[in-house]
Formats: sequence, C-alpha cells, structure tokens
Amino acid sequence: MTDTRHALIIANDRYDDQGLKKLKAPAQDAAALADVLHDPQIGDFEVEVVRNEPAHVMSRRIQTFFNDRRRDDTLVLHFSCHGLKSESGELYFAARDTDPRLLDATAVPAQFVRRCMARTRARSTVLFLDCCYGGAFSRGSSSVRAAGDVNVLESFTGEKPAGGRGWAVITASNSMEYAFEGPELAENCAPRPSVFTHAVVQGLETGEADLDADGEVSLDDLYDYVFDHVREQNPNQTPSRTVEMQGDLHLAHSRRGRIKIVKVPSPPSLTAAVHSDNAFTRQGAVVELRARLHDESVDIAEGARQDLEEVARNDIRQIADQACRALREIRPTPSPDHLDFGLLPQGSTPQQQSVTLSGPPLARHCLAQSTQSWLRVEPSENGVNVRVETHAEGHLSGDIVLKGVADDAVVHVEAVVAPAREPEPEVREPVAPEPVPPESHVPAPERPEPHVPAPERPEPHVPAPERPESHVPEPGVTEPVVPEPPAQPPPRTEPDTVLVRPAPSPTPPAVPPRIIEEPAARRTPRRRAAATAATGSLRAPALATAALALAVTAVVMVVITAQLAVEAVDGRLDSPGTELRHHAQAAGVIAPLATALLTAAAALVPAALARHELSARPGRCTPAAKSATETLISVTKGLAIPALVLATLAAVAYLVTRGF
Repeated sequence: MTDTRHALIIANDRYDDQGLKKLKAPAQDAAALADVLHDPQIGDFEVEVVRNEPAHVMSRRIQTFFNDRRRDDTLVLHFSCHGLKSESGELYFAARDTDPRLLDATAVPAQFVRRCMARTRARSTVLFLDCCYGGAFSRGSSSVRAAGDVNVLESFTGEKPAGGRGWAVITASNSMEYAFEGPELAENCAPRPSVFTHAVVQGLETGEADLDADGEVSLDDLYDYVFDHVREQNPNQTPSRTVEMQGDLHLAHSRRGRIKIVKVPSPPSLTAAVHSDNAFTRQGAVVELRARLHDESVDIAEGARQDLEEVARNDIRQIADQACRALREIRPTPSPDHLDFGLLPQGSTPQQQSVTLSGPPLARHCLAQSTQSWLRVEPSENGVNVRVETHAEGHLSGDIVLKGVADDAVVHVEAVVAPAREPEPEVREPVAPEPVPPESHVPAPERPEPHVPAPERPEPHVPAPERPESHVPEPGVTEPVVPEPPAQPPPRTEPDTVLVRPAPSPTPPAVPPRIIEEPAARRTPRRRAAATAATGSLRAPALATAALALAVTAVVMVVITAQLAVEAVDGRLDSPGTELRHHAQAAGVIAPLATALLTAAAALVPAALARHELSARPGRCTPAAKSATETLISVTKGLAIPALVLATLAAVAYLVTRGF
C-alpha cells in the first residue's frame, strides 16, 4: 500500500463516576485491534492508542489526528467506550472524568467528531463505534429515564463531506443497552463482552473478511463479515453503517487470499458438448478441456478448469471421475516438499534452498505464504527460494503453504539454531616504518672518528591510531585492534507472502555449486563455531554407543565366568581332596570375572556422560539422534547393572568358598 495510513484507537474502561459501570472489553479490544492494524502484512497503519484519558485530552488528540493530513491519507478512528445520550437526544462519548449531568463539559460530543472528520483533507475516513449506549440524566429530574433508540448514525448524516472522498461510520449497535436511573446505571440487559471489535480483528487477522477472495479486505467485505458474525453471536445486536464515500476502500490485505484469474470462456461448441445429452460427446469434451487445461495461457486454462469442475460435480460417475483426474494434474507439486537446513550458528546467514514447481502453467501459478516470521520465501523462475533467519536459538519448524487455484500444497522447513561463539579478536602485528631515503641535494655527513661516539639516531615517530575519547589506554600496553562486527538488520516479525508466476518456458534446474573444503587454519570463527557445534551433536550418541559396547562385553564375560565356574565345581567333586580355588584357577575363572566387573562398572560411566550431554546441551542433537541416544542409554543400563550384580555375587562366592 503506497498511501499513508493512520489509525487512532480510543478505549476507556475506567471511569471516575461511580454510576458508569466498568467495561471489560476495551483494554483487550484496543490491544488486539492495534496489533492487526499495525501489521505490515495486513493493515500497515501507523497506530496510536489513547486509553482512559479525560475529556479535554481526548478532544485534543482527536483534533490533532484529523489536522495536517494529505489528500492521499486514509484515517481510521475507533471508539470503545460508553456512548451517552442527552435529554435532547445528542450523542456524547464518555471519558474517564465524564459526569453524566455535565456532558457538554466532561464528555466528547459526536458533533465535534463529525466536524473534525468534515474538515480533514484526508481522502477516506472510517469511524468504528463499539459503544454501550445509554440515556443521560434529565435536567428536571434525577430519576427520568431517556428511552428509545439512540439513533447514532443520525449524528453523522445529513451533510456531505467537504473534502476528500468521504467517510464511513460503522457502529456495533444502534439500540439502547443501558439507561440511567438516579445516580446509578441500570442495565436493560445483562452485560455482554464486545463481539463487534472481536469480529473486526478476527476478520482482518485471518483474512476471512475477504469475502470475494481478491486478496484485499474492502470496507463492504468487512461490514458484511462483521454483520453476520455479530448476529450469529448475539441476535439482539445489529451493526449499522452509513457511507458518504465515492468508490471502494481497501482496509487491509488478506493473508489467506487465493489466486483469482480472469478466465477466458471455452468456445461455444465445446460448451455445447459439455452439456450434450450424449455421454460419448461429453466424454470427448472432457478430453478437449484437459488439453486446454495445459495451455500456456493461464486465462484459457482457468476457463477449462471451471468447466471441468462443473462436469465433476454434475455428470455421471464415469465422466466425473475422468474430470477429477484431469483436475488433479493442476495441483501444486513442489519438489522437494521437505527442507532441512541442519545445524546453523545463531546470527549466521545460511545459503538459501530452492523449491521447484512442476506441472502445467496453471499448476505453477500459486501464492506462496510462510507460516513463521523467521521463514522467508521469494519467487524464482521455476518455483520459490527459501531462507531462514537465525536470530532465535533452538529447533525451528515451519511450513510454506502454496495456494493454487485448485488445491494447496505444503513444504515443511526445519532448522536447528545453536549459539555461536564470539569471534576471537584479531591482533595486528606492528608494521616497521619504511626508511626515508636521503635528499639528493643534502650531502651525507662525514663518519666521525672511532674515539668519538656517534650521535644516537632517534627512532622514527609512528603516529598511534586514533581512539575514541572515552577510551584511555594504559601506558606501555599495546592493545589489539578489534574490528567492529557488521550491523545486522533487526529481525522481522511477520511471515512472507509472495505470488509465484510460472516461467514462460521451462528451464532446467540450476546446478548446485561445488563445495570446496577449506583448510582448518583458514576457517572463519563463525565456521569454526558451526564445526564445533556439529561435533558436539555427535558426542552424546558416541558416548552411548561406547557404553553399550562395554555393557555387552560385561554380559559376555559373566556368561563365560559362569561356564568356567561350573567346570571348577565339577573338578572339585571329582577330586575331593583338593581345594576349590585350585580348580577355579585351573579353569581360568579369575580373568573373565575381573573383566566382567570392570567392564560392567565402566559401561555406566559413558552412559552417565551421554545423559549429561543431552540435558546440558539440548539444542546440539536432532530429535532423531536424541531419541536414539536415550534408547542406547536405556539398553546399556539394562545390561550393565545385572551384569555388575552377578559378577559381584560371583566374586563374593569365590572369596567365601575358596578354602573348601
């Protein structure tokens, strides 16, 4: 949007007068509406919020808001407060210090707002009134109730705007919801939270208010959407509007807009064949429409698509299935449909990856929209280019939605951002000054006699580099010169939406660049940080694997020890006169028993280190590596602990029975 857009949101939910009940909705309404109007991808307004201010401050901010505007400006003013009707039927907007018996002095008259709207030079002005309307005190009695409708729109009709294209007023309700009785505010019905502003925010934020799916939310689109939404939530509340404006006004972009193409109708003969009574004729028409569906002109292909959709809905099953198969050929087909950027140092700029769209031109004509603020998408000749921003640390997961004329496709994107190490300061070696050659016209001095000492030649003066005034170096200390890091752009908070148009002719995909490994000594600190992070991601799986190997060894040694112990016992039974320890030594029980004890205990050490690595550095491992590491640790403990217990029992049994 090239014009200048300004919005003023006035929200009052606290009042000094005890007769004015506190409202629950204005605070939340103001914050939500300000966010959606300020979003560059939706409203792109410069938003100002005035909350719980006295009447004179409200009046000053309103008049300032409408003054000094240009003809191309678009203005939006939103009230979320009490609306009060005087005895004579005039409308006022309640401020924090409003006294219902002194409306002229303590409230903002609707006529004042109307005069400001009429005098502004802005091209278009939209006024939203989300107010609870009530009758004010009568001058003659403190208990007289002002009944009937407030007739809010009458305060803004009857006079055409003097400048610009005009204005529009949309009010949440035109009926009495509250009335004064004595010093208190009596309710005609139970208080309800505001559904009007919520509908405005939801329609703009989700794009559902774009009823004609043209990618823009017009004033008519928004009113129709809000009217239906409010009536559905509360049948007793009817939004109203008055418009004094030439042309249509686009209030916001639609995030969920779908591609719309002006179709070229099929030839009359083909249209007649589609509606023929002969099934074979209609079947031949589907074949012809399928050929037109692949036309280089997307307008011609769009006309064929709409005709095929009609056939798929209304024709017999055989012909409808044939039309459905033809329509599936124009669905967006991204390749690849999953992008993994791997491990990235925080703050780095990774190389972008490409997604190619295949199929006929109508299939490649789509809208690419990112679902995350860190995910960037740009159109290319054959599809889209994708890159990620690495400002946030942790595991990043998002999608790129490709919205086509027939269906949607999704490209899933993942990346792991690890903290980057600070670059080491570079120390510049002092440069020796170049010798100054003697002038040709100055004769060289004669060499003095040996017994006379030569005068000391002063060292050439090398000016020190300039430093900021705030920095005072210590005497005699040479400090390294640290280059300032380049300024990085601030992170963006809104997702990308781009229109992908098919290339006029297919071109082969670009050949990926050849990667040349640099020596370790020439790698930059950022690359060294990335290499260190990648090495750290393999440390936990390696420790878990080593622990499992030791645990398996311990189990094998326990089994061997048991077999040799059985042989020693059998030998003792065959030779009653000898001690059991001699048979155990002869069978070789001691060596596998000691090995089983050592390997079982040693297996638990790398398992504990692997567990500590996972908990201390959760971002270093991918989810798959983390899951595999935890499985290895569990298996290791299941093998090592029983092996350690059995080996310990065997050692104790040997020590107890060796004298037998």
